[in-house]
Amino acid sequence: MSKDHLVIFDTTLRDGEQSPGASMTKDEKVRIAKHLEKMKVDVIEAGFAIASVGDFEAVKAVADSVKDSTICSLSRALDADIERAAEALRGANSGRIHTFIATSPIHMQYKLQMQPEQVIEQAVRAVKKARNLIADVEFSCEDAGRSEIDFLCRIIEAAIDAGARTINIPDTVGYAIPEQYGSMIHQLITRIPNADKAIFSVHCHNDLGLAVANSLAAVQMGARQVECTINGLGERAGNASLEEIVMAIRTRPDIFNVNTRIDPAHIVPTSRLVSTITGFAVQPNKAIVGKNAFAHESGIHQDGVLKHRETYEIMKAEDVGWNANAIVLGKHSGRNAFRSRLVELGINFESEAELNQAFVLFKQLADKKHEIYDEDLQALVSDTKAASAEERFKLVTLEVQSKTGETPVAKIVVSVDGKEQSAEAEGSGPVDAAYKAIEQIANSGTTLELYSVNAITSGTDSQGEVTVRLEKEGRLVNGMGADTDIVAASAKAYIHALNVICSNVARKHPQESAV
Repeated sequence: MSKDHLVIFDTTLRDGEQSPGASMTKDEKVRIAKHLEKMKVDVIEAGFAIASVGDFEAVKAVADSVKDSTICSLSRALDADIERAAEALRGANSGRIHTFIATSPIHMQYKLQMQPEQVIEQAVRAVKKARNLIADVEFSCEDAGRSEIDFLCRIIEAAIDAGARTINIPDTVGYAIPEQYGSMIHQLITRIPNADKAIFSVHCHNDLGLAVANSLAAVQMGARQVECTINGLGERAGNASLEEIVMAIRTRPDIFNVNTRIDPAHIVPTSRLVSTITGFAVQPNKAIVGKNAFAHESGIHQDGVLKHRETYEIMKAEDVGWNANAIVLGKHSGRNAFRSRLVELGINFESEAELNQAFVLFKQLADKKHEIYDEDLQALVSDTKAASAEERFKLVTLEVQSKTGETPVAKIVVSVDGKEQSAEAEGSGPVDAAYKAIEQIANSGTTLELYSVNAITSGTDSQGEVTVRLEKEGRLVNGMGADTDIVAASAKAYIHALNVICSNVARKHPQESAV
């Protein structure tokens, strides 16, 4: 028996970006989208076009750059949202408008303040509006997990009649339990008269740790699209993890009568890119993409794997991209080799000057670190992109004195709007001293919410990748810096975050409650 195709709908760039502090630039969204395209993701939800000028430009840039995946923009069931989404998707080879309205009693009463009949009327109007602008329309029943089944049947039947060809049943607040959620999907598919005219989709949040389980239960009951994110990124506890969904289906063909077109060899590289850009580190024991996912400490396990891999491994590490990135560059590598490897990684520069700047940084790194891995290149490019953005603050020099039994002291010179300023400060450690010295100059009024250090590769010469998250007046931003000197990396990350705080207009999201 031939298996059905399961559509993989990635919402890392939209719902994943709603994680506090995970905001991405237009260029970063394009970089991730190109990796998703290489992975053969069916649908990429690039953003929420009406949310801001930046969101619109990001959706447009992804639509213009990606050719082999359908590009989607979210919109509320409002004319202005739908028109803005259609405008952003104009350059897409294949575009989709994803419009939604809340359907649970609690949302209709308290958020929308609308009667059920009014909600149906608005949903139908929105779907028809979208269908007049684009052929591919998806309709979502926000908070479907807490909606009444009879009302869901009515509004979904009406949305399909209006032209929606994908119907999404999101568990918006992560409330569902697998058996109950799967049963709901089955009831909808069997009870709605025109259900055969649409693909049923699921979008599960992980508040109870059941997002993947709920999604897979729905697939067993007839859902043929799963909305998910790389690394399970998303607001609150996150979304269903793309890598877990895909590999569960691939590993258990005896259970799931579906196939995906995903190329799993790109899973780990894409996971690393998303982690680098967002500053959300992947926990070591995370399934599929965690550093320990294929590690064996127990002697019994090690012995078994050596004798026969399948004694303790149900997947091959190589299949999902582990150990796939060979050491390809070093201090003797030329510009063409450097450029070619970046292209293979899906990285392109807007100008020759930006490429030249990255190449200079690469040579500097190669003098410090003999072997350059793909992870090093990703971090280097992120550093270059951050440095080439509009900068108010720029690190000129940093000197730190740290000795056992003595208070560390940092002396720093920072260029502010083109003029150099210096400061000196003591701290509980070298990083603390450096940050206090920077703040003497910046006087930013921010609060440090997160300081995270990760080794990009193994070895004592590894680059340290530092992520800082700053808060100011309710707004969270990330800054990233990488260097073989961890204190220098820390200073770069802090200054990067300060530049983001100073240059970016606060991102306003009209979406009152996420799908």
